Amino acid sequence: MDPTNKPKGSSPHYSLYQREVFRQGGTEGKLPHFSVHPDELVESTKKKLNDRAYFYANSNAGLGWTDKANREAFYAWRIIPRMLVDTNVRDLSTFWAPYSCPNSLCPIGINKLYSPEGELVPAKIAGELGLPYCLSTAASNTIEDVAVANDSGALSVASEGGNYCQVRAGSNVNSPRFFQLYMGHDDEVTISLLERAWKNGFDVCMLTVDTWQLGWRPTDINIANYVFYYPPGTTGNELGASDPVFMRKYGEELKQDSGKWIDSSVWHGKAHTWKKIPWLIKEWKRISGGRPFVIKGIQSAEDALKAYEIGCEGIVVTNHAGRQVDGAVGSLEVLPEIVDAVGEKMKIIFDSGIRTGSDIFKAIALGAHAVQVGRLYVWGMAHEGEAGCRHVMKSLLADLDITMTVAGYPSITRDVNRKALKYNENGAYPRGEHAKL
Repeated sequence: MDPTNKPKGSSPHYSLYQREVFRQGGTEGKLPHFSVHPDELVESTKKKLNDRAYFYANSNAGLGWTDKANREAFYAWRIIPRMLVDTNVRDLSTFWAPYSCPNSLCPIGINKLYSPEGELVPAKIAGELGLPYCLSTAASNTIEDVAVANDSGALSVASEGGNYCQVRAGSNVNSPRFFQLYMGHDDEVTISLLERAWKNGFDVCMLTVDTWQLGWRPTDINIANYVFYYPPGTTGNELGASDPVFMRKYGEELKQDSGKWIDSSVWHGKAHTWKKIPWLIKEWKRISGGRPFVIKGIQSAEDALKAYEIGCEGIVVTNHAGRQVDGAVGSLEVLPEIVDAVGEKMKIIFDSGIRTGSDIFKAIALGAHAVQVGRLYVWGMAHEGEAGCRHVMKSLLADLDITMTVAGYPSITRDVNRKALKYNENGAYPRGEHAKL
């Protein structure tokens, strides 16, 4: 690949990362330390983590059929390549332009299971690459520390033109970030979390509605895998232990019961209903001055319409990566009907099962405005912390950019639509059928 005189567009030439890897191998003898092939990456992660960390990242609900359905749904849609198209400049920007691509990092809790620095790792890498980052309420770092890490990543490459983001006017934030809320039943604590998030530059609230409690995950049950109950009882409590309202009201209980934060404010098992959502939207709008509110966990057109009707600006179409309801529909299966119902009324972010650049292409073609990536970045940071997370995310960006190039689609918003795909209802998703070292 000729890196000289590359025409400039709205997105960087992510594809050049392929050449960088090849050149380092050929001229310096430096090879990647692990495979980024998704099937091999998840397998090598087993060797890097203890059982509790590995299974927390990879356990699925029940027999894992929903996780399988997520992948099979991608396999059923096939890209139709177009030839002799000018793809010398690719435009990967979507609705959150001028962010340079549709990728974002989804909220995953307890990142200290995968790397000692926890959420500071993906937050920093997201800042470096100009990708929106979403922090989980179940994080193992404080809101404040994650904000600093995200900004530091953005600032570290700003002078090189490496961060392609723009954030809200008048803000000191250097990289876009969302706050994912698990909402407990103490409104005062909820308000405190939202105020801290807004103060630290998290300017989109994303409420998760599919996980009032964890789904039945046999591989976690087998090893009683719930880090909050194990000594020293601090990992995963960081957001609660740093919250002034929670500690004022429940700090003494937390000292006696390390599960107090998670059991009362995160996965409490007491479902909210649609009646509660207008209050939350109103409070978030008051705190943030009207910034967007998004519901995460939508799997039906009916619920998507409800979300629109009560005032949500966006939804995340996700089944929590197959971790909540076994035997459920794959997220990509229901994406087209949700898009048909609300795609012109609100923003749709797709989540669940993204592994490759082609997967991102397909989700966008079926009507998603953007995507969230989860397990991939966790597997990367489990190998080499920042370096591993960076390698996986840069590889995914290169994969998407190269897919756009060789398939003949220069613009992800103008050219990538349902006409770019063909549906094949036959065939099962192949596993392990690829060339291996």
